[in-house]
Amino acid sequence: MKKIWAVMIARQKEFYRDRSSMGWNLAFPFFVVLGFAFAFSNGDQKLYKVGLMGDFKDKKVKEIPFLKTKYVEFVETEKGEKSVKKLKHHKFDLLLLNEGGELSYWTNKSSPKGYFLEKVLLSDLKDIKIPFIRQEVEGEEIRYVDWLIPGILSMNMMFSSLFGVGYVIVRYRKNGVLRRLKATPLKAYEFLMAQILARLVILMVIFNIVLLGCSLMVDFKIEGSYLDLLVVFFLGGLCLTSFGLFIAARVQSEEFAGGLLNLITWPMMFLSGVWFSLEGAHPFILKLSKIFPLTHMNEAARAIINEGISLGELTTQMTVLLIMTFIFIVGGARFFKWD
Repeated sequence: MKKIWAVMIARQKEFYRDRSSMGWNLAFPFFVVLGFAFAFSNGDQKLYKVGLMGDFKDKKVKEIPFLKTKYVEFVETEKGEKSVKKLKHHKFDLLLLNEGGELSYWTNKSSPKGYFLEKVLLSDLKDIKIPFIRQEVEGEEIRYVDWLIPGILSMNMMFSSLFGVGYVIVRYRKNGVLRRLKATPLKAYEFLMAQILARLVILMVIFNIVLLGCSLMVDFKIEGSYLDLLVVFFLGGLCLTSFGLFIAARVQSEEFAGGLLNLITWPMMFLSGVWFSLEGAHPFILKLSKIFPLTHMNEAARAIINEGISLGELTTQMTVLLIMTFIFIVGGARFFKWD
């Protein structure tokens, strides 16, 4: 019993001496609680979502009582197939269109919320006698697992990139491996490029294995192009791997590297829409989420997988990932130290 007690006391002392680990264990739960409390602090939560195509600020149109219905979020959206597709996937419960004074609405006949909102709209129109042309679409709601899988694939790539490269380089530096490599003809940029390429090969192999496994286990299907998806994850993996190198460029301690990587990865995971949609979150959180590469990777992957959108329509996300990759590679090479 004394031996057990002695080992237990030694382990306790070791833990308390590791201030970064102890601090992280104490602070992290509070960060999560405060983060979620702030992110979803909007008191006026909407139960229904209606897309508005065209001008709905016209005086005549604004008088429609339906547009003042409580618990309904009215969102301006672009005209065309993209908005109709959102209705098919139940991202909108109803679509309204004002085109030169001619009013129409779309409903999804498989949507219970759409059915209810249509009844409310028609009831309001009886009193004001404004004609609306009815159009109908049909489409099933995207399963949560189908929505979740792109986020899981992205999250897995994030952890593998940041810890698989950033943490390893810090360990190389601590163990003197980098000092020995410095004495060889190998240049810093050659070493960094080799690390990036080696990790990218691993990332793409794992990505394809997990994607195949998901397809077999839960009948997961990709609505868009597999090649487009491959490009998104290749660029996302390149960006995240470069980010890992940038973080590890000068860090000396494995403990500090672990704490720093946790401090970056956990908020990134929660604020990039991996597990849940950020719709309804505080506006500041929505803006903050855009600084994370994982957000843009998630958005592009979900657009291809769930909505069948082509790579050509994702120029914003791809451009942001390219710019971030360039900054991380240049910054990592500039600040990299062998020892």
